[in-house]
Amino acid sequence: MSTAQAEISTILMDKVADWLTQSALAGDDLETLVKGFCERLAAAGLPLKRVHLSFSMLHPLYDALGFTWLRGQGMEVEGFRKKDGVHSDRFLTSPYYHLLSHKLDHLRRRLDPSVPSEFPIFDELRLMGVTDYLAFVHPFNGNTSQGMIGSWSTDSASGFSDSMISALLRIQNHLAIATKMAVLTKLADNMMTTYLGGDAGRRVLDGQIKRGEGDTIRAALVMADMRGSTRLAETAGREIYIDTLNQFFDAIAAPFNRRGGQIMSFIGDGFIAVFPCERHRAQSETACQAALAATHKATARMMDLNLRRKEQGLGDIKFGIGLHVGNVMFGNVGLTDRLTFSVFGSAVNEVQRLQTLTKKYPHSILASKDFAGYCGAHSWLTLGKEGLAGIKQKLTVLSPDLSGALALDEDGTLEPIYDRISDAEQVMLLHRDAARLSAGAPRKLQ
Repeated sequence: MSTAQAEISTILMDKVADWLTQSALAGDDLETLVKGFCERLAAAGLPLKRVHLSFSMLHPLYDALGFTWLRGQGMEVEGFRKKDGVHSDRFLTSPYYHLLSHKLDHLRRRLDPSVPSEFPIFDELRLMGVTDYLAFVHPFNGNTSQGMIGSWSTDSASGFSDSMISALLRIQNHLAIATKMAVLTKLADNMMTTYLGGDAGRRVLDGQIKRGEGDTIRAALVMADMRGSTRLAETAGREIYIDTLNQFFDAIAAPFNRRGGQIMSFIGDGFIAVFPCERHRAQSETACQAALAATHKATARMMDLNLRRKEQGLGDIKFGIGLHVGNVMFGNVGLTDRLTFSVFGSAVNEVQRLQTLTKKYPHSILASKDFAGYCGAHSWLTLGKEGLAGIKQKLTVLSPDLSGALALDEDGTLEPIYDRISDAEQVMLLHRDAARLSAGAPRKLQ
């Protein structure tokens, strides 16, 4: 037995497997689990130089999470968003593409400096001193919509011995089980956050799931709505209508999320957001001023979006926003087996009717007197008093002066800036579309 083979301790590898089990049961997140796993493998005597792991995720916004661990340098984590793109030549000549397109479980290559590289990544690994490389695919279910793909690299002069490969294959199964549990936990959190919002999602995961459960809270309220959507739906095709609606939401809704608000639900072509606060003036001022600042930002983004649409020969997207403050019920309502988590109460009805009044007045933003009173020295134009259906007392309606307050995001752009699609992301996108690969047709990334 060689020295490299003798260095592998079955007892220590079993300890790593036990740690994976305990970490998964404790609910550790993927980053904690993967980093701890790599460090423990190295501590057990495996001469790993680099470990790369990517996990495909069932998530409305993201496709994959990637982790790259380098001995002595820690770990880099990447999250990959859904977006359009094409396969790079680098990816099409990568070991991962070879694995997936040929339906292989493993690919092992010795990196001999005297032999031309089979894959471009090997040139980079050689510069790191890597001598041996082992890549793998490990699906979590039959249709490969979720899974793990990765590679082990060593800089040991003798490369991976048979006992090292055996140890890695055994521990790989333990890693797959542990990470699947972490992915499913993350999936539940992702879904709750994406569909319900951060706070509501946490409440549901913490057990607030019965009909009628909830709290009465005070909050600044925002109701926004796109104008002309019914006509657009009737005259434009489905794709144009949905694309326009998503452009509207991207431009107008994002600032409310970013400034501490919670978008509770999207209602057709509109949404309602809340800025929770305590029942004291200082907290109410903070919430209302944050909501107004987000409204400034949203208005600027809509102006920028409409300028871009004009350049493309498209019409303006018009909108209305209502601003209010009051007490709301925050919790579950619905059927016993089909619930929704949102906000309810008279204040919600009032902000919805304020928003509707933007069709009457030549102003796209209207606020109640109560809301305006918490916004400090901001300038307001009083439009009059309105009787709202179902509400006995008339509401004083005001419109904010937005002059000088319109500014784009700090980077001067409307759309978020993302890096190019990385090789890891392309791997996971391809991994999720294995059915097309089996037909022999590499696809354009969606």
